[in-house]
Amino acid sequence: MDLTIKLKEGLGDIKFGMPVEEIVKMLGTADEVENIDNAADESTTVLRYNDLGLTLFCEGENPTLACIDIANEECTLFGEAIFDMNERDLVALMVKNDITEQDVDEEDWGERRITFNEGNIDFYFDNGELISIILGA
Repeated sequence: MDLTIKLKEGLGDIKFGMPVEEIVKMLGTADEVENIDNAADESTTVLRYNDLGLTLFCEGENPTLACIDIANEECTLFGEAIFDMNERDLVALMVKNDITEQDVDEEDWGERRITFNEGNIDFYFDNGELISIILGA
């Protein structure tokens, strides 16, 4: 499986805007499926593929892919294995690729989040180690 992060596009052949049915056809049945309705009458379908280290968030009445949570250490960004990088090197990689504006927060649960809004991507670190990436459309 291609695990190349493509900012604002998706992950490998998994593209933002894909309907749930197409995702399931490509990846198979999810290990877990959760349907969430929020106060604004919007629904989200969450597909968890534990062995792939992927959680896919599909939104809307006819749910389409809007966000990917990546915990698969084999994924790459700009040709680099980013789970092997420390925070400083990952920030340098983003800046090298002209994605410079960043926001850093310490989450209440202890993780450090670095957000690059122009790439619609968040990196989560725990004790200096990259543990998760949230990629949006």
